[in-house]
Amino acid sequence: MEYVLQRQVEHDFSTTVEKVTAVLAKEGFGVLTQIDVKATLKKKLDVDFRNYLILGACNPQYAYQALQAEPWIGSMLPCNVVVQEFEDDRVEIAAVDPLASMQAVANPALKEIAGIIRAKLRQVIEAV
Repeated sequence: MEYVLQRQVEHDFSTTVEKVTAVLAKEGFGVLTQIDVKATLKKKLDVDFRNYLILGACNPQYAYQALQAEPWIGSMLPCNVVVQEFEDDRVEIAAVDPLASMQAVANPALKEIAGIIRAKLRQVIEAV
């Protein structure tokens, strides 16, 4: 099973980040964290890296349901959505596939929640 949902987009990096954030909100996700990998690697290692942003997205309703079903599921939250730009100016969006990550947890109650979140993340990726 693939562990990410991904797609190449026709927008530049900054526009893609804006669109992803807006579509996530429309699907009920807030962005709790933003990790600018390029800036972090420059600061910590003094290396140049491509534009690469990790958005920690959370849908509170489903996060709450997951936490009720599995007390340690917080170690796998929030859902990471990545926007990255390659050297040839391709921009891609990728999100963790919740069904793939939930396979590591032996709790059938999480499968339904993961399926709903997967559909929402897929919608986000396709809408950008």
